[in-house]
Amino acid sequence: MHDLTIVFDLDGTLVDTAPDLVAATNHVLQHMGRAPIEHERLRPWIGQGAMHMIERAIGDAGSNLTQEEHDRLLDRYLTFYGANIAVGSQPFEGVVPALERFKARGATLAVCTNKMEGMSKSLLDALELTQFFAAIAGRDTLATFKPHPEHLLGTIRMAGGNANRAIMIGDSQVDVATAKAAGVPVVAVSFGYTDIPASELGADAVIDHFNELEPAIAALLR
Repeated sequence: MHDLTIVFDLDGTLVDTAPDLVAATNHVLQHMGRAPIEHERLRPWIGQGAMHMIERAIGDAGSNLTQEEHDRLLDRYLTFYGANIAVGSQPFEGVVPALERFKARGATLAVCTNKMEGMSKSLLDALELTQFFAAIAGRDTLATFKPHPEHLLGTIRMAGGNANRAIMIGDSQVDVATAKAAGVPVVAVSFGYTDIPASELGADAVIDHFNELEPAIAALLR
């Protein structure tokens, strides 16, 4: 694996950020005088981004909001989330040992996420994961973001890697579409944030736990 670059999505792939994203959404609902929504209902909407979560949570009431009101709700969400970014968030089971094994075997690791770069780094710092990654590319790091293939290709270049010896790990339709557009093999995790089952995303392999990732990558490289 010494010349392999492994690029990970962040939310729903490396880190279970749902507790803090749900809390931020319910903070917005509370501000609007609305009842909170339970974790399990909000969880599948996470992969589409903050505004999508807010819109799904407020439902029909959202159609009456002006753009300015939308922007204010998003600002409130992001301010709360930024201040509470790692209250309940944790790496998924098996993530840290897997990253340690990959590093020990000489792989280069990177993060390619549609979370803003500053927030991504804050989260990874708080969870003591930053040390593993040669590059962390957020939504605002490069000129494009997922599903544009250049977000992934640019991340690989930032990490000093080669797209011909790279693999993407993600949890959503966006991750699979990005990797396919970039011509990079992709592994989907089944425990992330998607309303489409991982087996139906069109990934080259699907794993249910991080201890399955190394054999899955080995099989794809063969």
